[in-house]
Amino acid sequence: QLQASGGGLVQAGGSLRLSCVGAGSTLSEYTAAWFRRAPEKERELVAGSDLNDGTYVADSVKGRFTVSRDNAMNTVYLDMKNMKPEDTAIYYCAASSRAGVSRRVQSYPYWGQGTQVTVSS
Repeated sequence: QLQASGGGLVQAGGSLRLSCVGAGSTLSEYTAAWFRRAPEKERELVAGSDLNDGTYVADSVKGRFTVSRDNAMNTVYLDMKNMKPEDTAIYYCAASSRAGVSRRVQSYPYWGQGTQVTVSS
């Protein structure tokens, strides 16, 4: 079970940190990813951290978003800076036993509840 938190309202140019905690599971044993779904858009992969400590960040957020893990805290983070109004979305964390980060929603059997992120202009 995954628990996501950290969303909120931020002005353009601001920063937020999202957290995803593995409740009852050890996140270090899974590939973890952050997806987002903006209004009237499909859910898209934002960033991920795989089992080999590799990371993936989507081109649309590269240089602004960073994904990281704290295995001692059983948590995966998404650090977002220099945020833009187009980053407004519901953000979801997901986990998979696959070795690598996949862009496909169907590759992730485990999902946390979404957390709303709103960036005002």
